[in-house]
Amino acid sequence: MSSDREPAACIILPKYLNIEDLSCTLEVDKKFPPLYELPTVHKMASTPSISETSPPTPDVSTIPDPERTVKKKRSQMELTDQTNLLPFRKIIIAFLGLAMCMVVSTLDSVVVATAIPTISAAFNAGSVVSWVPSGYLLTSTSFQPLYGRLSDIFGRKAALCVAMGVFMVGNLLAGFSKTIVQLIVFRGIAGAGGGGIISMSQIVISDIVSLRDRGKYQGLIGGVVAFGYAVGPLIGGALAQKVSWRWCFWISVPTSLIAIVVVMFVLPLKRVEGDIRRKLLAIDYLGAGLTLGGCTLIILPLIWGGVTFPWKSAVVLAPLFSGFLVVMLFCFWEWKGARLPIVPMYIFKHMTVSGVYITMFINGFVYFASLYYLPQYFQTVLGYDPIRASVFLVPLLVVQIFTSWVAGVIVSRTGRYKTIIHLGFAVWSIACGLISTINPHTKKALLVIYMMLAGIGAGQTFQTTTIAAQASVSRKDMSVVTAFRNFIRLLGGSLSLAIGATIINNSLRASMTSLSLTSSTISSIIDDPSKLSSPSSIGISQDTATEILLSGYTKGFKSLFVLNASLNAVATIASVVMIRHKDLSRDDKKKEEVEKAVEGQAEGNEKSHLEKEKEGV
Repeated sequence: MSSDREPAACIILPKYLNIEDLSCTLEVDKKFPPLYELPTVHKMASTPSISETSPPTPDVSTIPDPERTVKKKRSQMELTDQTNLLPFRKIIIAFLGLAMCMVVSTLDSVVVATAIPTISAAFNAGSVVSWVPSGYLLTSTSFQPLYGRLSDIFGRKAALCVAMGVFMVGNLLAGFSKTIVQLIVFRGIAGAGGGGIISMSQIVISDIVSLRDRGKYQGLIGGVVAFGYAVGPLIGGALAQKVSWRWCFWISVPTSLIAIVVVMFVLPLKRVEGDIRRKLLAIDYLGAGLTLGGCTLIILPLIWGGVTFPWKSAVVLAPLFSGFLVVMLFCFWEWKGARLPIVPMYIFKHMTVSGVYITMFINGFVYFASLYYLPQYFQTVLGYDPIRASVFLVPLLVVQIFTSWVAGVIVSRTGRYKTIIHLGFAVWSIACGLISTINPHTKKALLVIYMMLAGIGAGQTFQTTTIAAQASVSRKDMSVVTAFRNFIRLLGGSLSLAIGATIINNSLRASMTSLSLTSSTISSIIDDPSKLSSPSSIGISQDTATEILLSGYTKGFKSLFVLNASLNAVATIASVVMIRHKDLSRDDKKKEEVEKAVEGQAEGNEKSHLEKEKEGV
């Protein structure tokens, strides 16, 4: 072996690591000495001798080990870097396509809410009708973590189109439902697709926009989502009252079809190489099964608890504890067994990522509680119809849209997001505290101010937390971190609906029991509190209804928003303690070039060694 040849790492690495000279005394396996040499790379004459003016030798342990890199590559599937930064004009075109997907998804998730009474009457479904939104929530939450990893394996465009396709088919079938059971099943299918649309849109934006500029576009995503939540109840109520409840589902079909076409032809995303068989084998099927099973076992009792069955009943407790056991098994499998885990456990080592997940769980809890129980309060206590009740949410959502965009622009221009997150949760906590004080005599102007204040707080916490999480991990983990962040938020929303129902129902039950009402009347009011706005329909006097509203429903509503204010205070503290600042102009590209250089050296030398062995034979 010629002595004037050096390992490629000694020539390639200094170029990227700004090292003037590098000691090349690497321990080499005596059986395979050629593994660390490249015969085509020669020592440069200008390279100074180590014995002459050599600076302190850097720690060789920090240099990527080629042999270990090859072994790691054999044991894990190599993911394609799908980063594809686009110029401004192409970003706008791509964003319009993604915005259409997001509006369809968010519209659908709330458009059914105001049509529930009409659907219940059409099928004579009674309390079973609550499964229509619950079925969608269950599947959309359960499938959320899967889309991040599926997009790594099959590509962003393919994953987004599949999500849109499943969502569209589910809603098309839901519109043709003949029975309430069919409607619940088809809504569950729609949820399996809808759960991935928001996550995939955020992931695609992260691929085509640099980390520093990502804030303003993620802020716009928050605005688009809020817009969908704002107009959804209005559209749903109008369709249910003026046309047919079936159009609450069919309205998303043509829009979804247009969105799929736009995505297919507009998004210039990178293709993921590899044959379909290899991609299918890379899916973590056991992890996917454990995810779906664990989520189902946890979310179902949360939907039942305090509404369909008592919290202390075996029907609630048995699946709930079983679900926690399945989640523990899932975590162990992802940590030790999965070749390409859906949720890599090492992401929780990042303090900021863990802090984002805690705050987003609270974000989901408070946001969905507000979205559901504020309109119910306006209908039950103030006697508004569904459309007018939904209009009172508009100040909150409009201000949230504007604040989300402003926060994103500030992050893009300054590169800083911590203060925005802290301030957002603090303002939101104050707003929830103020909302807890409202009663039937509160002035409408004050209600609007409280809503706007809540929108200011909420708008600062949505997409800034996405930036914080993405900045804390490498590009290869960006998709799974984003998808799991959205899963945690939806899980918080699921819990809020269950706990909110329990708090308000218990308060109502205590109030009505003290008034010696019959059990049938109590059950009727708990199933639909808005009946209190027309007491004659349930056989009680106006004075009795007023007493129930003041001592029962209003008290329960106050307790719920005191809880929301407290949780937002906890989120404020958690964000201050756990969310750290990360530079938004990171050097991932340089690190990846070094890795690829060393991988190329290792693979080339191994191939050369095998060829020499064959020649020797």
